[in-house]
Amino acid sequence: MKRLLLASLLGSAIALATSANAAQTDLKALEEAARAEGEVNSVGMPDSWANWKDTWQDLEQKYGLKHMDTDMSSAQEIAKFAAEKDNATADIGDVGAAFGPIAVQQGVTQPYKPTTWDQIPEWAKDKDGHWMLAYTGSIAFIVNTQLVKDVPTSWAELKDGQYKVAIGDVSAAAQAVNGVLAAAIANGGDETNIQPGLDYFADIAKQGRLSLSNPTIQTLERGEVEVGVVWDFNGLSYRDQIDPSRFEVVIPSDGSVISGYTTIINKWAKHPNAAKLAREYILSDAGQINLAKGNARPIRAEHLTLPSEVQAKLLPNEQYVKVKPIENADAWEATSKALPQQWQENVIIEME
Repeated sequence: MKRLLLASLLGSAIALATSANAAQTDLKALEEAARAEGEVNSVGMPDSWANWKDTWQDLEQKYGLKHMDTDMSSAQEIAKFAAEKDNATADIGDVGAAFGPIAVQQGVTQPYKPTTWDQIPEWAKDKDGHWMLAYTGSIAFIVNTQLVKDVPTSWAELKDGQYKVAIGDVSAAAQAVNGVLAAAIANGGDETNIQPGLDYFADIAKQGRLSLSNPTIQTLERGEVEVGVVWDFNGLSYRDQIDPSRFEVVIPSDGSVISGYTTIINKWAKHPNAAKLAREYILSDAGQINLAKGNARPIRAEHLTLPSEVQAKLLPNEQYVKVKPIENADAWEATSKALPQQWQENVIIEME
């Protein structure tokens, strides 16, 4: 029996060693192929979003990959991949969780599973490796305290305020789409029933308080946004970059949604190996810590030890008590597809 057990353990050890060696060999080959390509071009991954800046710098310093980004929404990224095909100018993009399956359905992606694949939760990845969340975000308010004296801490307080509310482009941006879902959750809805969120923003629009400004670092800095509905990591980054004393970031206490963003690799990428290596690095410890430095919660957080100064940048855990994940991905995919038309019919019409 002992001999059998020893043989079994030895066999397992050999298999694991062989697997590890193969992974290292594959990774080395990928690095060499990426170096030969020499560049990686992205869409929707600007320096200011989730601290992509440090990852692009690391990829250039470590592997010689030059980088250029064109910022755009999730829907625009997928449309660009589909329109350009063999004339691709982008290798990799970053889209909201709801847009990952849409990109796969439209046949614009290619798969790659990073070596940290097993540490990514099942709910946060495509079984074939076409998409996987790299970081999570929860919908928050960013409040310009110079323009808003009573900072809203809940959707209920936001609705009773006198200031304008900016959510962005619900027809194209994952952040805005999830903002509507967060309002729905706080008012009794969920991914299968978005109507409470539509009703909520319709009321804001009727009050003349719905702003068509997109809550970006530029509009916030110029004072065009009084309260913006944004991902927590964006709000914290914008606050820190502009003036921490001028803005406050709050997770609404009566409900919000936690979701995330995934890389998608263009099926027709001119630099496919560089794109795969970029994904590999993004899901590595170093890449995950880079995202955390940008106030984004890494998907592999439970497998990481974040530097204390990075952990201190995040909002306190107690603000996330009423934050809910999307539990029915298929229902949310259908809801998010229908939402742009419903937004026009239920909310925008009230602004006219």
